Formats: sequence, C-alpha cells, structure tokens
Amino acid sequence: MENIGLSLIDLGIIVVYLVGIVWYGIRKGKQESSEDYFLAGRNMTWPIVGISLFAANIGSNTLIGLASDAYQTNVAVYNYEWMAAVVLVFFAIFFLPFYLRSKVYTMPEFLERRYDSRSRYLFSGITIIGNVIIDTASGLYAGNLILKIVFPGMPSWLIIAILAFAAAAYTIPGGLSSVVHTEVIQAILLIFGSTLLTYFCFVEVGGWNGMIERLNELQPEGKNAEEVLSLVKPASDPDLPWTGLLLGVPLLGFYFWANNQFMVQRVLSAKDLNHGRWGALFAGLLKLPVLFIMVIPGVMAYVMFNDLDISFLKYPIGGAGGDVICDSLEDCPNMTFPVLILQLLPTGILGLVIAGLLAAMSSSISATLNSASTLITMDFVSKLRPGMSSKALVRAGQIATVVLVILAAVWAPMIETVASSLWEYLQLVLTYIAPPIVATFMLGLFYKRANAHGAFFSLLLSYGLAVIFILMKTNDVAPELTNVHFTLQVPVLAVICAVLNVIISHATASPPAEKVENMTWHRRVFTAETKELKGMPWYQNYRILSLLLLVLTAFIVIWFW
Repeated sequence: MENIGLSLIDLGIIVVYLVGIVWYGIRKGKQESSEDYFLAGRNMTWPIVGISLFAANIGSNTLIGLASDAYQTNVAVYNYEWMAAVVLVFFAIFFLPFYLRSKVYTMPEFLERRYDSRSRYLFSGITIIGNVIIDTASGLYAGNLILKIVFPGMPSWLIIAILAFAAAAYTIPGGLSSVVHTEVIQAILLIFGSTLLTYFCFVEVGGWNGMIERLNELQPEGKNAEEVLSLVKPASDPDLPWTGLLLGVPLLGFYFWANNQFMVQRVLSAKDLNHGRWGALFAGLLKLPVLFIMVIPGVMAYVMFNDLDISFLKYPIGGAGGDVICDSLEDCPNMTFPVLILQLLPTGILGLVIAGLLAAMSSSISATLNSASTLITMDFVSKLRPGMSSKALVRAGQIATVVLVILAAVWAPMIETVASSLWEYLQLVLTYIAPPIVATFMLGLFYKRANAHGAFFSLLLSYGLAVIFILMKTNDVAPELTNVHFTLQVPVLAVICAVLNVIISHATASPPAEKVENMTWHRRVFTAETKELKGMPWYQNYRILSLLLLVLTAFIVIWFW
C-alpha cells in the first residue's frame, strides 16, 4: 500500500507497539469482581493515578488540537492546560475526600447520594452521550488524521474501525486495570516523542531566539513575537478573551477534571485519600510542560511551514472525503502536527512518534469506553436488575463497550462537518454540556439548602435552554447573542442553572438532614484534616504540595503574560 515518509523500520515500530500494547493491556486486566473491572480494585498508587490522568487527558485529539490551535491562535490555547493545575488543586482539597469516602463507582451515583435518582439518571445519560461524541469519537478522528496521510489509499471508515478495534481489544476483557497500566506506558512514550519533536523544531528554527526573530519578520496576523507568545489576550480577542479565561475556562476545567466520569474514575481507583490527592496534584504538575513540548511546536509550524504546499499528503478538505485536496495548513490546520512529524523527524524516530500518537489515541478511547460502560452498568443495568452477580455486571460492561465503540466509530467522520478544527469541536460541545453540571455539583457541596427538586429541574431546564441555543446558532437566529465567545456563554449557563436551583430549592422542602450532613463541606472537615497533617513530612502534606504547584503555575503564567 502507498505510504508517505515511512520506512520499513517506522512501520515495524508501529506494528510492534500496537501488538505489544494490546498484549500488555490484556495481561494487566482484572475482572474477578465489578470493583476490579470498573475501579481496578481501588488499589492504585499516586504515580499511576497521576500519569493515568495525564495520559487520558492528553490523547491524540488533544495533541493534534493543541498544535492546530497554536498554529492559528498562538499560545493562548495553553490557558486550558495551566488552568488544569489550579482546578486539580481545588478538586483535591474539597471534592475528592467526599468522592472517595462515599465509595461511589460513578459521578452520577454521587449526585444521587446528594440529591436523588432523577439527577443521577439525567447526568449519567448526558455523560454517556458526551463520552461517545466528544472523547471517543474525537480520539478516533485524530487517529484517522495520522494514518490517513500514511495510508492515503485506505478508506477513513476502515482506519477508524481498525483503531476502534485496537483500543477495545484490551479494554473489553481487562477493564480499568488494563486501561490504567497501558496509560502509564503510553504517557511515557507520548512525552518522550513530543520532547523529541520539540528538539527538532528548535534545531530547524535556530533555537528560541531564532523563533523570536522569524516571528518578528513574519508578523503573523500583524502581531510581533511578544504578542504571539502572550497567554492573556484583550477582551476583544476572537480566540480567547481574558474575560473568558477568567470566567469560562475554569468552569470547563472543573467539569472535565472534577465531574467527568472519564477522568475522575482514575482517582476513584486510588488506594486511599492521600494517594488520590497526590495523584491529582502530580497530574497538574505534568500539565505545565505541555506549553513547551506540545503548544510551542504549533507556533513554530507557522514559522516553518506557513507557505508549505501540503497537497502531496493527498488529504481532502473536510477530512473524511471530498475531491478538493488541502494545499496549505491555513486550509487544514488539523494537519499541523502530522506535517511537523513528517517534515522534521528522521527514520525510526518518526515511527516512534506515530506510535506515541496511536498510544495517546488508544489511551483516550480506552478510558472513555471504560468510563461510559461503567455508567451504563452501574447507573442503569444494576438498577434495572438489582440481583445481578459481579460476573454478570462485568459481562454487561463488556457488551456496553462493544456498542459504544461502534457508535463512536460511526460518529467520528462527522466531526469536520460540525467545526473547523478539532479543538473548536471539543470546546463547542463542552460549552453546552459542562455549565449545568458544574453548577449542580458546586451547590451540592457548598450550599446546604439545595435539594433534589432544585437539582433535577434546574438541570432539565438548563439543558432545554442549551438545546434552544444550539438551534438558534445552527439557524443563525439572533447572531449577536449566539456568536458571543463560547467561554463567555459558559458562565451565563452556569449562573442560570445555579439561580434556578436556588429558587426551586427554596420553593420546596429542605433536603433530608443525612444528605446535608454527610455530603456537604463544612469547616469541621478542614479542622480535622489539619490535625491529621500535623507531623507529616512536607513532601507528603497535600496542602504544601498544592501551594508549590500553584506558585510554579503562577510563575509560568506571569512569564508568558
């Protein structure tokens, strides 16, 4: 079959990786009980939890999305990455203790403990849909982007089917234990490959100073290098205004890291609270170098390849099909990362980096498949058939995984018809899914008067409003309203949901005392933890570690302000 830029050595590395990772994942699987299959026996240590969180987040969809957006809008896309460190500190301090002590399997189950079953089923259904159309489908789409240029003669549907099969091959038999252990290998390979690519980028442009000089010469979008490399943009910026960074990005981050089953399930597998906290903070630390090894290369791609003819890739505009072939990165920004690796990496290393991309893809897909099957099994199947044994629940989860991977594979080719870039697609969908959930969790933990009626009906009304807003946007109704930057739509939807929750809660009976006492935060929790932390070495004290992480994050943000 025709291939571009790949030697037999590169192809051999890719094949060996795919076979090896499936074998390793199956070998590390656990399915003796439902707790083994869905939560890896709740026995994971902090390094595995942290690396697994990072790998599940930095999938091939995120990697390609970061490079694509950096090529178009410069380094402002990194704001989503450093904000994760801040969100994870908040998550580790306030939410994680309640999640772990309640011994829940899923985030919707936590909502049931705090409110009632109606909110659980509503949130679970929305999360399952989100897992399919956001995480799994976008991971398959990103993998297709890579292999389509390597094997231009192969149909997209076949590439997606092969990728889906490879990711599901160890997820279905092994469960979360398989997923987490393979993610550790994949994260190491991904970081190594990204670091190598960054090195070759700097060699090509003449180091950091060479990049600055060439940016000043090209003046992309009329900006000098200082403006290009600035994280904080004016309020009028069309890509990420500072108002959206302040109000919207933290809410999106909080949904992703603190409410999304896809991510939180890894922390639920921690052996105890300390390991869960250390793992979450470690993941936040791993997010900080992303600026240098994943975002900056996208900016350098503009410097090196803004006028490159990429028609040799034979990649069609629209991604999955069509007769018009991309001839520049401006037309197809999603091709930024593939162009970088094909143009810069030597034989052997190219195969290794492509293997790393496939590793990232399989990490994200296997993670979302496992989390979505957990939701289906524990939130629906176990409720409909309460007498099922652990083995039967595991079997139900495996069947659910098969169905989900098929649905995601069908949806993946549709992504480019929804948004102009992969990153835009990811953020667009989250804009309407995240805000009501974040508001409901926040009020549930910090507002004792919030009750079951307030949670359920505020969620229902908020998602109804989101559907109306999407229809208005699709049909270009009231564009002055619907075209407001999505990071500014997020806080509006969150506030609307919170206000509805408060109003409805006050119009109905107070929640039962046991829900408020055991599922809401109060100062006694902080005081009790202070006593527990006395005498603990500083490097094990999560409060000191949190402070150090925030200081390091602030240093990077101020440096690139």
